[in-house]
Amino acid sequence: MFDNDKKIFAAPMAGITDKPFRQILRDFAPNISIVTEMISCHSLVDGHKNCIRNFDTYYDEGNIGAQIFGADPYLMGESAKILAESGAKWIDINMGCPVPKVATRAGAGAFLMKNHKLAGQIMETCVKAVQIPVSIKTRLGWDAEHQDWQDLVNVAINSGISFVAIHGRTRAQGYSGNAVLPNKPKLSIPIIANGDIKNIDDVERVQNMGYDGAMIGRAMLGQPWLLGQICGTCEKPKNVGAIVLKHLDLMIDYYGAKAGIPMFRKHAAWYSAGMKNSAQFRIRVNQITNEQELKNVIKDFWSLD
Repeated sequence: MFDNDKKIFAAPMAGITDKPFRQILRDFAPNISIVTEMISCHSLVDGHKNCIRNFDTYYDEGNIGAQIFGADPYLMGESAKILAESGAKWIDINMGCPVPKVATRAGAGAFLMKNHKLAGQIMETCVKAVQIPVSIKTRLGWDAEHQDWQDLVNVAINSGISFVAIHGRTRAQGYSGNAVLPNKPKLSIPIIANGDIKNIDDVERVQNMGYDGAMIGRAMLGQPWLLGQICGTCEKPKNVGAIVLKHLDLMIDYYGAKAGIPMFRKHAAWYSAGMKNSAQFRIRVNQITNEQELKNVIKDFWSLD
């Protein structure tokens, strides 16, 4: 998991770090550690056909961890087995997702910060189920009055977890406010810092606080070369439009044009953010359903031949 010198991780982001986006990230940073968007243990074990990522294979994706979420230890263990057999280099357990359908209605994600006994059972089951490392991603706690992440880390250590990623917000904060990470206490497993890490200065800041690596999430949106810049493997591409077109092609190849084009619109918005006439560009893109028309609009916006 720590193949690059700066120990940089690409964070799991639902609806974003799918296989096409991971391919773009990998073009700029061949050795970074990437975590997939989260996969439901129920959907994965049942093989739900309407969820395409249930059938991903990872053998050609380099150093990649596959993230699962759920509240059933048995299904979580079975999911870990499936992903290990599909080529994941490690398994990551989501213990930080704050959205209600995961953290409250499903009793998974961030809810496991409230139930350390269940969290420990899930971790132990997953560790025993596979021969590859298992990590967890969590938050500081459920709310400001219950910032007990170190207790959960101790459960993780006792369960055989290999490393932990900590997001510097509570579940109650969601993604609002600023991420505030405490200085890392002395612990027997690596702790990766996450939350509002946007550049090399932020990476160095959390490393100076004692963290063993940095996990970058939303800062990648619209600039998938960022991790490569931080690791020193690339510069910002001179022809961003070509990257946008490649990303679109990958989305269409993976999802098909009918689903892929609407899903790509958010990426087009992020790529164009801050550019001249970007608002008009986004309006046009959001009205397009035809692949060639969308490509022509992208070529025109980025002045491609």
